[in-house]
Amino acid sequence: MPVSRSGSRQPHKTASPVPPPVSPLTERLGYLLKHAQLALGELTGPALAPFEITGRELAVLVVLGAHEPISQQQAAGQLGVDRTTMVDIIDALERKDLVARRPDPADRRRNMVQLTAHGLHVLRAGGEATLAAERRFLAPLDPAEAAQFTAMLRRLLPPPAAGA
Repeated sequence: MPVSRSGSRQPHKTASPVPPPVSPLTERLGYLLKHAQLALGELTGPALAPFEITGRELAVLVVLGAHEPISQQQAAGQLGVDRTTMVDIIDALERKDLVARRPDPADRRRNMVQLTAHGLHVLRAGGEATLAAERRFLAPLDPAEAAQFTAMLRRLLPPPAAGA
């Protein structure tokens, strides 16, 4: 028990939890989406660290794994990134022996990109690690809410670009 200034013992009083004040920012969708993305990134980043890739690089592996081989331009279109950025990402993935570029036999000006055996392994293992991190992120929701949340986010996405 705590002791008062007079030296007598006083029962310990625990403060009742006071909820934090609601910020006007938490009423803004942009703020909520940004900070949810940051919180998710704090889980997925460390989950992907053992594979030495980023979430952006995993996204490229996912696209390539679903459509092997495709051109860098097609992959860029599906991911919504510009050509220069895609070249940089593919260069990094190639240095890590995750992808290989080959000239397109139909158009030698174009590179076709495909996963290497190591890239396929990293795609599978990194994908599983990311899904586990996403489950931790969604843990405050019950399974039905989590499924509904992701379904609603899918509905908000713009339709895929033609040819993507």
